[in-house]
Amino acid sequence: MSQGERTIAVVTAGLTTPSSTRLLADQLAAGVRDALDGRGVPHKLVVIELRDHAHDLTNNLLTGFPTGALREVLDTVVRADALIAVTPTFSASYNGLFKMFFDVLDDKALVGKPVLLGATGGTERHSLVLEFALRPLFAYLQAVVVPTAVYAASSDWGPHAAALKARVDRGANELADVLTNQAPKPPTDPFENPTPFENLLQQ
Repeated sequence: MSQGERTIAVVTAGLTTPSSTRLLADQLAAGVRDALDGRGVPHKLVVIELRDHAHDLTNNLLTGFPTGALREVLDTVVRADALIAVTPTFSASYNGLFKMFFDVLDDKALVGKPVLLGATGGTERHSLVLEFALRPLFAYLQAVVVPTAVYAASSDWGPHAAALKARVDRGANELADVLTNQAPKPPTDPFENPTPFENLLQQ
């Protein structure tokens, strides 16, 4: 690892190949990559497909011990400087595979670690899963979750792709700010520099 290099673990819990969950994870990872490139920060992105470790996760829950491949994945998340975590929405919450992974991860592994959250679903009405399911989980794990979490419904992949990209970029820049210890840029206030009243009268 080069000096100053940041490692970002990208955990995705999609069940199919390809999946919209992996697609969103890739977009978030690309957004963070671009944000860190713009800051001149060397980095490494490590993508973890939980579906590849489903059997090992089940065995870990039954035995209490991770096997070789899963042990390596858990160590990657523990050592990472930041985490991107994306899940599909099942029954108005994260799916069981996502929950299993964070159940077997040491409960101190994410203390103080910057995290960018994402979720996918068939309809926009499940978007609050980020706030009432994912944020409480990562608050319990004492992670530092950035303000913007990104939800992508089926409709976001069509004509509304630009709106999704804007959310992705905002969340990615917030994670990059935390990683580089930069204060986030405040939103532009349209009333910060109002036109003087006398000038309005002259128009």
